[in-house]
Amino acid sequence: MTDTSFLHSILSPEQVSTTDADRDYHGTDWGTAAAASPPDVVVWPESTAEVSAVLSAATERGIPVTPFAAGTGIEGNAVPAHGGISLDLTRMDAVLDVRPDDLQIDVEPGVIGADVDEAVAAHGLFFPPLPTSGDMATIGGMIATNASGKRTVKYGKVGDWVREIEVVLADGSVITAGTRARKTSSGYDLRDLIVGSEGTLGVVTRATLELAGRPERTRVGRATFGTLADATAAAADLVSSGVDVSAVELVDELSARMVNDYVGSEFPEGPTLFLEFQADHGLEREVEFCRAILDAHDPVAVLLDGETDPEEVWKPRHELADAVRAYYPDLESLHAGDVAVPIGSFSSIVAHVHAVADAHDVPIPTFGHAGDGNVHFDVLVDPDEEGAVAEAHEIYESIVTEAIDLGGTATGEHGIGQGKREFLPVEHGDSGVATMRAIKEALDPHGTLNPGKVFPE
Repeated sequence: MTDTSFLHSILSPEQVSTTDADRDYHGTDWGTAAAASPPDVVVWPESTAEVSAVLSAATERGIPVTPFAAGTGIEGNAVPAHGGISLDLTRMDAVLDVRPDDLQIDVEPGVIGADVDEAVAAHGLFFPPLPTSGDMATIGGMIATNASGKRTVKYGKVGDWVREIEVVLADGSVITAGTRARKTSSGYDLRDLIVGSEGTLGVVTRATLELAGRPERTRVGRATFGTLADATAAAADLVSSGVDVSAVELVDELSARMVNDYVGSEFPEGPTLFLEFQADHGLEREVEFCRAILDAHDPVAVLLDGETDPEEVWKPRHELADAVRAYYPDLESLHAGDVAVPIGSFSSIVAHVHAVADAHDVPIPTFGHAGDGNVHFDVLVDPDEEGAVAEAHEIYESIVTEAIDLGGTATGEHGIGQGKREFLPVEHGDSGVATMRAIKEALDPHGTLNPGKVFPE
């Protein structure tokens, strides 16, 4: 095991742990197997200065450092690939400043997403791009993966709302990237270089986030269709027609059945779109516009009643991740996909997923953020059957490659991590990957930060 005793001269005893429990916890994330790859030691810095000191000392000794937050990722982004130090930033969880006149908030990276909304609610503000996991994921983790969620169709990704960040580089130096101004043409855009870099270029220790006025009215609804093609065509039509919708989510028939089994509900078991509208005025007009678009695609049932309990309408979608895990107890999702394509190709990629599932007779529940062309799917197989595991990889590769061929991406919001490295050159080409490597080597020549991620070996 790596000698990490030097950490005791930097941090207090309660900030350093080598217990099996702490190491095992930091050796997994939501999408990886238990005790997949534990670090040698876990540390909890409480300031930028301590993060800087840990990174500087680790780089001098050639010890890898893997930033860790809430562990809600599914691609092993925060799982140490080569042991070393797990840098847990969850104790840096302070809301530093709220400036309602600027529509901004300053936070440390360990702040939970939902706590941002709570901190600014009294000012009538909110943080629009929070993903569905915002009640447990941290701002630092969201910035690292450039996270997004169901409201991306209206509000964009988390990175679109990041203004200024404080970043510690691998050698311990501290930089400020971006500004508090809404736009700048000053020099290279280091902020956007760090956002989405999955902790391979630097560690964010402070972030200025832009806020928006909380909408006065919200309406939710859903529409069930007789065929998957009708549902996906309706989703694409809603977006291309310009309906002011804040969320358009797809759940296919298998996913709907899984949810009913999991929560004991009687949700219609057909391809379904879940809808949300947010506005200060004109909401009814947008709802009726939406209804007209939906009607053109032969829905079986449409629920857009303003009196309906929003939690009940959306519960099937919110419970889906856990429902998928519970439905086939002997099967596992070895490949959880999150491809994204241009909205005009959304129907094509969903149809491809179902065609592959039928051809291989493998259950692949398909759902996701239809409004921005982001498709989630789980290739479910018996992990103890070697042939089935190999087949699952072929299926997954087919779907991801098809998404890239359609002008899309291997990952819409979860990042590359360990699980999608092979697709980086497929999507970006050898020259593109070489350019990324050059940036990595320039900022982290010793390979301290999160090695074994993003780049194919």
